[in-house]
Amino acid sequence: MAKKQAEKEVSAGGIVFRRDAEGRPLFLLIRDSYRHWGFPKGHLEDEETPAEAALRETREETGLEQLVLQGPIRLIDWHFRFRGRYIHKYCHFFLFESPEGDAMPQEEEGITAVRWEPLERALEVLSYDNARGVLRRGAEMARCLVAVGRGRPVGRPEPVIPRSESTPT
Repeated sequence: MAKKQAEKEVSAGGIVFRRDAEGRPLFLLIRDSYRHWGFPKGHLEDEETPAEAALRETREETGLEQLVLQGPIRLIDWHFRFRGRYIHKYCHFFLFESPEGDAMPQEEEGITAVRWEPLERALEVLSYDNARGVLRRGAEMARCLVAVGRGRPVGRPEPVIPRSESTPT
């Protein structure tokens, strides 16, 4: 007997961060209808790119409109069974910065709560092991953004990089 072929599904999601008053990154978690903590994500629609779908889904599920795409984090995949179907799911994750705004759960989609957490607490709260790897990579990216003058707390001035005398004006 032949092994049943998995159905392929593709989705995209966002890891959202912002900095607290001391400059420490906080990460946004959502609680889904199964009472699991994770990140906003969903299927690609029509001709959307993964980045476009991640932005749309993150806005819809968190209510945050002002999101700055900082870059792709990683593609993860997993297998599961759902209503008699065997599915191989691929999910593209992107890092978004949210400088301001109140996150609100999209209750009509089964999002029951949202919360901002520092990295270590977020890693404890997450329900899925593969999400922890994505968060660790996203946190490293957020840390590196500060080194290049991005991802700073709102109202904090950008660093002045002096020009060398040999730099043309």
